[in-house]
Amino acid sequence: MVVQEFTVDLNKPLVFQVGHLGEAYQEWVHQPIVSKEGPRFFESDFWEFLTRTQWWVIPVIWLPVVAWSISRSIYFGHTIPQVAIVAALGIFAWTLVEYTLHRFLFHIKTKSYWGNTIHYLLHGCHHKHPMDGLRLVFPPAATAILLFPFWNLIKLMSTPTTAPALFGGGLLGYVMYDVTHYYVHHGQPTSEIPKNLKKYHLNHHFRVQTKGFGITSALWDKVFGTLPPSKPAEKSR
Repeated sequence: MVVQEFTVDLNKPLVFQVGHLGEAYQEWVHQPIVSKEGPRFFESDFWEFLTRTQWWVIPVIWLPVVAWSISRSIYFGHTIPQVAIVAALGIFAWTLVEYTLHRFLFHIKTKSYWGNTIHYLLHGCHHKHPMDGLRLVFPPAATAILLFPFWNLIKLMSTPTTAPALFGGGLLGYVMYDVTHYYVHHGQPTSEIPKNLKKYHLNHHFRVQTKGFGITSALWDKVFGTLPPSKPAEKSR
C-alpha cells in the first residue's frame, strides 16, 4: 500500500500540522518563504496573540530588570568598575549561551510528531518564515519562565553579592541578541560592521543553514569551526 505524503496547508494554522510531516519536516522547514506576512499558528486567538511580539517590547520589559539587577551588586558594596567587569563577563557568557542554544537546540534534528511541533514553535517557524517580524524575538512570558533556572545556576557559580551583576549582564546580552536579530532581518545598515553582520546571518538562512550560528558576532563560529564556507569565486567570462 502506498502511503500518501502529508502536505501542509499554509492557509490553515500550522503548529499542529507540521508534526505530520515526519522525516520530511527537516527539508520542508528549511525551504524559506520570504514574506513579511507571517502564518497563523493556532485557531485560538489567545494562543495566537502569545506568539506575536513587537521587537521593542524586549528592551522595554527587560532593561529595567537589567538596571535593577546590576544596581543590587552596587548596593551590596561593590564599586561601579567592579560591577561593570562582572556585568561584562555576563554579556560575554551570554554570547556562548546564544551560540550553544542556536547550534545544538534550535537546529536539533526531529522527525516525531511532537518533536517537529516543538521544534517548529521554538525555531523552525523562523527558518520557514524568516521575515516574519512578529516572531523574531522571544515572547517575554517564555523568557520569564526560563530566567528562574538561569538565576539559580548563576547563584551556584558566583557569590551572593556578584550574582545580581552577572545575571544582569547576561540578561543585557540577551536583550542585545534579540534586538540585533531583529535588526539584521529588517534593518537597513549603512556602515560596514552591521552590513557584514546582516550578510553573515542571512547567509545562515538562505545559503548554509548548518553553519554560522552566531547572531551578535561570529566569534564562537570561529572558535568551534562552524564558519560557513566562502562563496566560490565567479568564473571570469
